Amino acid sequence: MKKQKLHIVKIGGNIINDEALLTSFLKDFSAIKSPKILVHGGGKKASEVASIIGLKPKMINGRRITDEANLDIVTMVYAGLLNKKITAQLQKNNCNAMGLSGADANCILAHKRIVKDIDYGFAGDIDAVNSETINLFLQNNITPVFCAITHDKNGQLLNTNSDTIASEVAVAMSGLYETELNYVFELKGVLESIKDKNSVIKHINLEKYKQLIKEGIISEGMLPKLQNCFNALEKGVQKVKIGDVSLIKNKNELYTTLSI
Repeated sequence: MKKQKLHIVKIGGNIINDEALLTSFLKDFSAIKSPKILVHGGGKKASEVASIIGLKPKMINGRRITDEANLDIVTMVYAGLLNKKITAQLQKNNCNAMGLSGADANCILAHKRIVKDIDYGFAGDIDAVNSETINLFLQNNITPVFCAITHDKNGQLLNTNSDTIASEVAVAMSGLYETELNYVFELKGVLESIKDKNSVIKHINLEKYKQLIKEGIISEGMLPKLQNCFNALEKGVQKVKIGDVSLIKNKNELYTTLSI
């Protein structure tokens, strides 16, 4: 019996911060007929709110150090302000969405990242995704909207990379659905040259990926994103795409497809 298709879409901070772009994206996302899950970040907004109250965000190599005070901020912004604004917009578009953190219905279990070279504070690394509970939502025509907050089952909330959440949720759901994972951000895909916004590499397999790293074409923020892509593909996700908001319209636009 053929599995039903499931779309898992992760949106980045630059889209969330652009009201017109976000509104347009959420309208297109709502129009996806098959079951779907949305995952969002919001680091830029969290940094803005932290600065307003005089709390300086701490970053190392582009990654947030989440001490107790910053954990309060990211929880308020991710699980509260942004999550509920997005959920309300989806309801406006007749998409029956439910805003969730990993703690809600025990959906995403994580542990505090073990300190090696850098102490990231209350950063979470994922241990398990509760696919049965998430499937209950989907089977009842509810679209889960996950923010970047998980929990450790001992009462501790954790700040968890939203790209990783999307990848791990996609892997967990691939046992039940034919799963497609889309990373939607401000660029049209993985670029050959950051100076040329149209220099999209249309297809990347594992061999090409390693070659692009050696050549320095894939570096910095794209590295963990693509690591999550290949993690998903290696663990059962059928299809992974990276692109801008046009990606989910199913038009013949530029984007990057990944395979192993």
